[in-house]
Amino acid sequence: MADFIFKISPNIVLGSYTASRLGQQVQEYGNRFMLIMDPILKENGNSQKITQSLSARQVDFFVFDDIPVVADTQVVERALKLARDSRVQGVIAAGGSKTLSLAKVVASLAKEEKDLYYFVDGDTPTTSGVPLICLPTTIRDAFIFMDSAPVVDARSSKLKLIKTQNGLCRLVIWDPNLTVTLTQKQLASMGIETLCMAIEGYLSQRASFFSDMLTEKAVQLLGWAEDGSPSLTITTPKEVLVTQGGCMASLGMASSSMGVASLLAQSINARYKISRSLTSAILLPYVIEDGQTFREDRLARISRILRAAKDEHEDKEAVKLLSDYVRQRIAKANLPARLKDLGVTIEQLSLAAEDAGETELMNSLARSMNTDDLFSLIKQAF
Repeated sequence: MADFIFKISPNIVLGSYTASRLGQQVQEYGNRFMLIMDPILKENGNSQKITQSLSARQVDFFVFDDIPVVADTQVVERALKLARDSRVQGVIAAGGSKTLSLAKVVASLAKEEKDLYYFVDGDTPTTSGVPLICLPTTIRDAFIFMDSAPVVDARSSKLKLIKTQNGLCRLVIWDPNLTVTLTQKQLASMGIETLCMAIEGYLSQRASFFSDMLTEKAVQLLGWAEDGSPSLTITTPKEVLVTQGGCMASLGMASSSMGVASLLAQSINARYKISRSLTSAILLPYVIEDGQTFREDRLARISRILRAAKDEHEDKEAVKLLSDYVRQRIAKANLPARLKDLGVTIEQLSLAAEDAGETELMNSLARSMNTDDLFSLIKQAF
């Protein structure tokens, strides 16, 4: 077993109305910030809450919200130029995964002199970057605690990973109130995606006692949010439970590794602008059935934590009940159940599988896989 080394970074603040304390929290990281904000926050009124918190404490900042459906490298270049020209001391990100990843790259490369594409093609930053502060507006983010960030290469529409500095993200403020504007379908698909992240981390070859603790707790919290808590003494609101579960699942994945469904969802999103949450939700039952061949005991454990299976069920039956549980949640939320329902052809998905196969994340999947294995999983879910 590899040595276990744990560093307390970043600071995590999770709770209702914690976003209102942003101005107070960021002051120790600098005096001038670039606020990269999802444009949807202006539409739902949350942008004002965030900017008021900064203005009330006289924090100097400017806003960048020119973010299209896919924030490819052209968008990153524009944001990075603004950050470099303004010599910002820190970057604040408010939004979903797309916005957080964009901000992470900007914070990482703000002090670099090289062109962005050197890093897209594999170079590693040589400077310290500037502090990154994140306000997620969704319940999960696969990369928020990782030392890398996904970008879409505008030259090819392929998923690429940019290496970032260890400890770049200094603070994460998770406010459940920022998720209330999501639709029920969005919440349902994100809930299943978050469960997928937890399961992938639990099956990972890099899983440890620490990541297991995080992912098991994430699964428990997500189960309580979906099916109700087992005790009347637990009165935590659903939106808080799913945010807590998302935070734990994100930490668990960063402490182990990403899995095949999340990797394919990232790659398909890069090429075809299809929701990562929907793709992950569709693929999860097939990931479970594949995982039964090499990690049946672990999947059975997840099934019992979710209360999809009982203690008396044999492991094989418990795993079947787990995949049935996921499919029932997909049907209950009226989400697409097959990849073909997302408006893509099998030929298009084969390109996304090839893109995924070129990333270094292939080396850390739960089992050894190649591009043919990725495409086989896609065909099953198509």
